[in-house]
Amino acid sequence: MAESKKTTHFGYKDVAVDKKEELVADVFHSVAAKYDLMNDIMSFGIHRLWKRFAIDCSGVRKGSKVLDLAGGTGDLTAKFSRIVGDEGQVVLADINEAMLKVGRDKLRNNGIAGNVAYVQANAEALPFPDNYFDLITIGFGLRNVTDKEKALRSMYRVLKPGGRLLVLEFSKPTNALMSKMYDLYSFKVLPKLGAMITKDADSYQYLAESIRMHPDQEGLKSMMEECGFEEVDYHNLTSGVVALHRGYKF
Repeated sequence: MAESKKTTHFGYKDVAVDKKEELVADVFHSVAAKYDLMNDIMSFGIHRLWKRFAIDCSGVRKGSKVLDLAGGTGDLTAKFSRIVGDEGQVVLADINEAMLKVGRDKLRNNGIAGNVAYVQANAEALPFPDNYFDLITIGFGLRNVTDKEKALRSMYRVLKPGGRLLVLEFSKPTNALMSKMYDLYSFKVLPKLGAMITKDADSYQYLAESIRMHPDQEGLKSMMEECGFEEVDYHNLTSGVVALHRGYKF
């Protein structure tokens, strides 16, 4: 079990389990202010299409309760807030205080307030009641969690019977040419963009490494199933650069 490990990975480095959370926090404190700008630049804006696809697969309707976990600057929360309406609720949760503040300020500046709550929370120990949410999303955040299985079990606990989990995350390209291009871009171009725009190349080197250390499509599917989710499937996006995994609690 992951809890028994004395070390875990931080990118390609082995670090003490109790140090990873702090190291990841440092990464996101560093990049929070320009996180949205970097997302647009490094994905050529395609991250917006990935997120739109996730929303289209969410099944969310008026009155739904939604947890946007590792929600960062609130792209998904903003969309869900409009869908669920005054009868519903969206919780934007993130372990990182700086990211949560950027998200809160952005959404409030865009007039989104009444049905959105902001919670600083660790995915491994969610501070919510059992069987509470109709939908949980975690977008580009699961790979940063120290104990992914513990986090998935925590998500399962707070999800209502009949609810669904959506995991939007970088994955393994299914095309050999795309894989080579992606590696070149990730390790040669991305850190330089980080250095230019955020003055922080190391955080984007970590980003590239953390993606490679994350389970591939089938690996994450199996992990979700082991944590109790049923009818787990996934959709490859942009030739598998990103995958959307979906699982249900029955």
